[in-house]
Amino acid sequence: MSVTNRSLFRSLLPGVFLGFVVLLGLAFLGDLQHVSSTILEFKVQYFGIALAFTLLNYALRFVKWHIYLKQIGVHRLKIGTSLRIFVAGFPLAVTPGKVGEVLKGVWLMRKTSVPVGRGVSVVLAERLSDGLAVALLSTIGILAFPQYWLGFAILLAGLIGVMILSQIRPAALWVLDQIERVGFLRRFSQNIREFYEGSFTLFQPGVAILAVGLGLISWLGEGIGFYFILRGLGLEPTSHLLHTAVFILAFSTIIGAVSALPGGLGAAEISIAGLLTLTLHLSPDIASTATVLIRLATLWFGVVLGVIAWSFSPDLTGLEMAKRLIIEPNTQPEKLLK
Repeated sequence: MSVTNRSLFRSLLPGVFLGFVVLLGLAFLGDLQHVSSTILEFKVQYFGIALAFTLLNYALRFVKWHIYLKQIGVHRLKIGTSLRIFVAGFPLAVTPGKVGEVLKGVWLMRKTSVPVGRGVSVVLAERLSDGLAVALLSTIGILAFPQYWLGFAILLAGLIGVMILSQIRPAALWVLDQIERVGFLRRFSQNIREFYEGSFTLFQPGVAILAVGLGLISWLGEGIGFYFILRGLGLEPTSHLLHTAVFILAFSTIIGAVSALPGGLGAAEISIAGLLTLTLHLSPDIASTATVLIRLATLWFGVVLGVIAWSFSPDLTGLEMAKRLIIEPNTQPEKLLK
């Protein structure tokens, strides 16, 4: 394993530890003995179905990722390399700080010479389009819980507002000019301008609608996967169960994202278990078991896939390089690898 990839693995350890603590806490919350027996009684074939829907989610998000790359001028990146970078980004969700997000931009720069800031704009576009998709899916549940309409209206307005503001080019360029006048921000101005140019392209109406549409289908897939997890725990197959499963997973994804915790760890799990108890009146042991299983089938499945990609990718660079390239955008990557 290369030195740079060892730094990636080390950066993953705090998130893995936090994830272990969260899952252990859920097990004790639902009574460890009851949770253990419930898992043993779980119909394992349903877990396989959930994994299949998670893979569908990843496949559609990869299509969106590759479309975004075309939009920012990346035309000669091989599909296999693009897929490797995309999958290698999964574990970055549980790394501390924001450097993990930057790494995908660094990897793209290494392979395509696209500026880091423009590559990072793809990461932001992914997050915003996914955020809009899960927010729209959450409205399935809001029909049953109208008291949450105001919060969702504010969230949707905020996400759409960011996209619209990015398209008001004169105003955006004026803001960038003001940033360049601030001494300590001047060193970041090149990356910020590249980031904006990428965002301007990616948030154009046609691209944005396609991205959100793909996001709706992909995240709906994970919601259906959660439905099958609940089926495997013995719940009756009804349309109400399906709608509730989609709502809970979408809503908890939003909660995890806005919590700013690595991978939404803790916040997402509490939301899932709490909503299962509130909406489906499940016992604590069933709710905790369902939460553990769906997080294993989604977040941690992705982390494992990403770590496998790291293991076979000695060309992926480390965290220190990411930090240097953000602070010193004109630095040649080859010099940092010596």
